[in-house]
Amino acid sequence: MAPQRRAATKAPEGNGAAERRNRSSTKKDRAPREVQRLWQRPWLRTAGLGAGFVLTALLLWSSLGADDGVAEVLARRGEVVAGRFIEVPCSEDYDSHRRFEGCTPRKCGRGVTDVVITREEAERIRSVAEKGLSLGGSDGGASILDLHSGALSVGKHFVNLYRYFGDKIQNIFSEEDFRLYREVRQKVQLTIAEAFGISASSLHLTKPTFFSRINSTEARTAHDEYWHAHVDKVTYGSFDYTSLLYLSNYLEDFGGGRFMFMEEGANKTVEPRAESLLAPGGPSSATGPLSIAAFVSPAPPSCRSSSQRGNFSSLPGRVSFFTSGSENLHRVEKVHWGTRYAITIAFSCNPDHGIEDPAFP
Repeated sequence: MAPQRRAATKAPEGNGAAERRNRSSTKKDRAPREVQRLWQRPWLRTAGLGAGFVLTALLLWSSLGADDGVAEVLARRGEVVAGRFIEVPCSEDYDSHRRFEGCTPRKCGRGVTDVVITREEAERIRSVAEKGLSLGGSDGGASILDLHSGALSVGKHFVNLYRYFGDKIQNIFSEEDFRLYREVRQKVQLTIAEAFGISASSLHLTKPTFFSRINSTEARTAHDEYWHAHVDKVTYGSFDYTSLLYLSNYLEDFGGGRFMFMEEGANKTVEPRAESLLAPGGPSSATGPLSIAAFVSPAPPSCRSSSQRGNFSSLPGRVSFFTSGSENLHRVEKVHWGTRYAITIAFSCNPDHGIEDPAFP
């Protein structure tokens, strides 16, 4: 019988192996204790908290001023745009409506200018909006005031402010308010006519033309959801030319709320501004790559404000305008904070869709 082999007896661990294992364990335990001791040092804790605060602030600011897909800014809030125009191909939207030779858009595009409405006019017309909207206001984030029809947002509904408040309206508005409204409309109308090479008399003020006040309050009704993309000619068949006069400043009075032209692959925006400040010497960026200075009628020297005559220390309200068809699909970003004021002024080529300027009651 073959002799049986006994398995080798395992030698007991020596002190050396145990010591090595203990040293390894001690190193692992020492690391978190050292990190803890470092964090307990006041200066390092303060620095860490400060870095965390800065990172949080940067992330918050990034979210509030996010580009929202914007690839190109047509007019920044910090520049003075004497006249800028971009021509785009006209859509077929106008073919389904009665055409008016010399008015219905054949040249389509979008423009912006800062030299049509003076600073004083912008401040006074905003005051008109504030007085009217103080009578009501939507429960959601978007309120409107239409001096033509009398429509005013109140809660979740609209009321006719002339009937609802009656004679009290005369204590809110003045004849001068309505005169100013008419003068601002006329200036915008002339600017659009000259930009597109048509007669101002062929343009007819149309509805709805209204003040808007937008803040970050959550929407309560569909009327508060102002941020959806739309086409003015489709939404309001009477529109041929749309304009907006901005009455508050982007990133000063509100965040978000920029007007966005929607295009495949790249949106374009106009940053709202009621006024801005410039160093003496005039605007270094008064004209863009495409100037409309030739068709923006300057005010006579006697009527110009001090900023227009000399150092441009302050600027007027910004006017953005465009043809109303699908070539200018657009929306407004959600307002993240503050309050955005503007007035939408629309024009039709069809005299049957025209409305009169509002009259003091």
